[in-house]
Amino acid sequence: MTDSRQDRRVVAAVYAGLVLTGIVTIAPYADRATTHLLADHIRAGYPAYGQARVDSAVTTYLVLLSVVGALGVLAWLGTAWAVRAGKPWARPAATVLFVLGLSVALTGLLTKDTSGDTGLPAALGWAGMAPCLAGAVVLALLWRRPRAV
Repeated sequence: MTDSRQDRRVVAAVYAGLVLTGIVTIAPYADRATTHLLADHIRAGYPAYGQARVDSAVTTYLVLLSVVGALGVLAWLGTAWAVRAGKPWARPAATVLFVLGLSVALTGLLTKDTSGDTGLPAALGWAGMAPCLAGAVVLALLWRRPRAV
């Protein structure tokens, strides 16, 4: 197990990403209970949808975003473990996970649905990018440190 100051910084950045992922995963549920941004976005894109169909679409998004969030949490926890354990494959694994996470976040932000608008409202799409900032910091710190032998 490594315990260098640099490793502690990396792990701190990983935990920041974990917290951001948790917040982003919970945000659509908070939206559903308060502002209804997602429901309003779906309703605006599909004005012919009745309330039941809008609710069904919101539920589908909640399930999808929850699964993505859970996978993100597992990725952050695995990265923290690999860094703390001094695994030599931590850097390439973190890089692959970052690319996957960034791809998923960009997909959520930019993918247009059949209405011609993005599937997610911009606020939720941009929120999904937040953990990627932590991921970029993690990669910068990981690739700056000396390689574990």
